[in-house]
Amino acid sequence: MKVIQLHHKNNTSLIKKAAKGKRDAQHTLFEIHAPKMLSVCRYYIKDMQDAESVMLNGFFKAFINLKNFKNEGSFEGWLRRIMVRESISFLRQKKHVEFSVENEYYHQEHYNNIESQIEVAQIQQIIDELPEGYKMVFVMYAIEGYKHKEIAEILNISQGTSKSQLFKARQMLQKKIKDINTTSYGSN
Repeated sequence: MKVIQLHHKNNTSLIKKAAKGKRDAQHTLFEIHAPKMLSVCRYYIKDMQDAESVMLNGFFKAFINLKNFKNEGSFEGWLRRIMVRESISFLRQKKHVEFSVENEYYHQEHYNNIESQIEVAQIQQIIDELPEGYKMVFVMYAIEGYKHKEIAEILNISQGTSKSQLFKARQMLQKKIKDINTTSYGSN
């Protein structure tokens, strides 16, 4: 997909025109925001074609509901939330996403400063290998910045399950990164 970065100084005017169905304004908004929105969808969805399809569906829904955007926050943030929800909806439709429910509460703010030379593509691949439930919660929390309460509401799970999924995702990621470092560099 060829995407050209454009910068439009009067975003409010552009949004108003797009809300009125002006195709050129919608096209400009798409051109401005498509690269970031595709990366949002890609965080959740492994296959690039599926991620592009979800992004396009997200833009379609955004343009239909653009009249509901009140300019009370950033347009990009509003659009990003649509993309996250579309990605989650796609994953739910494609296959049953399971969250392991634990009675235990994992409260460990553990940050491991693993020294690594892992490339961004490798990190995305490692995230893609997580079980879907772990991956969704990890991306929503660590990348998108959602709080556990918001994640629980969006995914229809408990806050404890959200915290548990994040804990387990972090453990798996740390282990995989450590394994890669050990294999690649022959060190612990």
